[in-house]
Amino acid sequence: SPEMPLFSVPKEVAVGTAMLGVAFATGMLAGKRRPRTRGSGDCPLPFGPLWQYILDHSLREHPILKKLRLLTADHPGSNMMVSCDQAQLMANLVKLIKAKKVIEIGVFTGYNTLNMALVLPDNGRVIACDINEDYVKIGKPLWKEAGVEHKIDLRIKPAVQTLDELLASGEAETFDFAFIDADKESCNEYYEKCLRLIKKGGIIAIDNVLWGGRVLKPRKDDLATQSIHHLNEKLLRDARVNISMLPMGDGVTLAFKL
Repeated sequence: SPEMPLFSVPKEVAVGTAMLGVAFATGMLAGKRRPRTRGSGDCPLPFGPLWQYILDHSLREHPILKKLRLLTADHPGSNMMVSCDQAQLMANLVKLIKAKKVIEIGVFTGYNTLNMALVLPDNGRVIACDINEDYVKIGKPLWKEAGVEHKIDLRIKPAVQTLDELLASGEAETFDFAFIDADKESCNEYYEKCLRLIKKGGIIAIDNVLWGGRVLKPRKDDLATQSIHHLNEKLLRDARVNISMLPMGDGVTLAFKL
């Protein structure tokens, strides 16, 4: 892919970033308790009371979304659920760009699927890709309860197969938004196919780009971390998109197609 030239970081920017890190660390230490993890019934709090303040003063959660989040919290795999503040940002972006067609790779119980479907127009749709229907069964009744079931096209098969089918049916450059949160070993393949499906001005959101901090020193035998790290490095240089990497949840990169 085309590469974006790299520039050195000005000293004042580096200092500002360092000070921001200190502020977050201070907030975490001041909490005098371990941060909550996903699946606790609450959104994850990576930086203690400071992050709780952010949630208390920004989160607007639909009652049925909250209901699904609490149901998911009781699931053994609840740590796979996207953080609620991140899901809210995804929905806000979908609404901001007036999206009608969305791809989601990795549904789990369907919390983020529901969040995006709630803001889509009545004729909008989410192509929701997953391989485990048992997880999705938890959220499907709540999609119906929220009145958005008709906007969600669930595909239970490998996501690569669904993406290839969409491309083969002539849907390249017709989607507005894509959210990638599935097996990390395939993240580059998902990204490349979504880039073909997304129209110019569309957004691809890639979850778990910090991977619990393991990207700082990926082990050679850890294929998932290696895959995420390589995609992070590729995105930095990819001239086909503008990017922002956000320290939200487990890290999310927004790629804006040029």
